[in-house]
Amino acid sequence: MSVPPAAGRARPAEAVAGLLAAAAIFVSLMGIAYRPARLVPVAILLALVAAGIGGRNARLAAFAVAISALAFSVGMALAVLTGHPLY
Repeated sequence: MSVPPAAGRARPAEAVAGLLAAAAIFVSLMGIAYRPARLVPVAILLALVAAGIGGRNARLAAFAVAISALAFSVGMALAVLTGHPLY
């Protein structure tokens, strides 16, 4: 009387991981323009949580981690070169 699990059914955590990865990309790109030392570490944390959840959005989460790391470097360099506040 047991029923096999539905094939191709995604877990709700996978949807959350996709949203977290997309939010991390958005926040990291905003951090380049605004205050990188305040926003980009939050984006890196979001991206790492999304990568830890994994699932079908694992590539998006890895892409979010890479973008966040790049955004931190570029944002800090631009803030120092232009004289804008870091935080």
